[in-house]
Amino acid sequence: MSLASVLAIALVDIGTVVGLFFLAIILLLLLSTSIKVVNEYERAVIFRLGRLLGMKGPGLVIILPVIDRRRIIDLRLVTLDVPKQRIITKDNVTVDVDAIVYFRVSDPISSVMRVKDYFMASALLAQTTLRDVIGQVELDDLLTRREDLNKKIQQILDEATEPWGIKVTTVAIRDVVIPEQMQRAIAKQAEAERERRSRVIMAEGELLAAEKMSEAAESYARSPIALRLRELQTWSEIAREKNMIIVTEGASKEFGAVLGAVEGRMQPKKRE
Repeated sequence: MSLASVLAIALVDIGTVVGLFFLAIILLLLLSTSIKVVNEYERAVIFRLGRLLGMKGPGLVIILPVIDRRRIIDLRLVTLDVPKQRIITKDNVTVDVDAIVYFRVSDPISSVMRVKDYFMASALLAQTTLRDVIGQVELDDLLTRREDLNKKIQQILDEATEPWGIKVTTVAIRDVVIPEQMQRAIAKQAEAERERRSRVIMAEGELLAAEKMSEAAESYARSPIALRLRELQTWSEIAREKNMIIVTEGASKEFGAVLGAVEGRMQPKKRE
């Protein structure tokens, strides 16, 4: 075998080794790009040549380069801050209302196939639903029935987003801002309500006192001696306080005796 033949064989072997080396590198690069890791709280929706292949994950996922395309969907709870909306209530009062919506993806395939951007669609739908619901209630209901309104908004959003694979868990109306003029009117209304309650309580007290006095009068009518004793006790209390006393006719003898006894106690004893 000539030297040229040996060199040719050696060059062929070297070229084969180099080719195999580059082929291995390419295979490793393809393998690294094909193997993906999907977290526990994520799912991968796979499309192969434009057609839906299915959902994969969590864990290692094999994706064919160029042929397959994936979209990662987060299954964790998402907090959506609905910006402040200026709404006119049913009784024509302008209020500024904002809310918070909590939702999550329950069906990743539907969230990819049936809506382009489920987050943006849910945000716009939440704003519209908030305006519609608040516009159908009066201001008093908005301030006192907030929990019922939260449940109503949550139910409407949940039914509307269910075809998108979205589950709305909670809706909370965070703040209600009313005009300053309406605040003064509400304050006046509250003051008038408290005044009405105080008058009712006073009237009920007068009625109860009148009933008790009527019972006392009937008791004194059955026992005139008890009435006289009560009168003498009242005189004694008035005299003890050094106040003016009005004596009725026919009671001067008893009053004189009581007054004399009181004055005798009030005068200091003479020294012997």
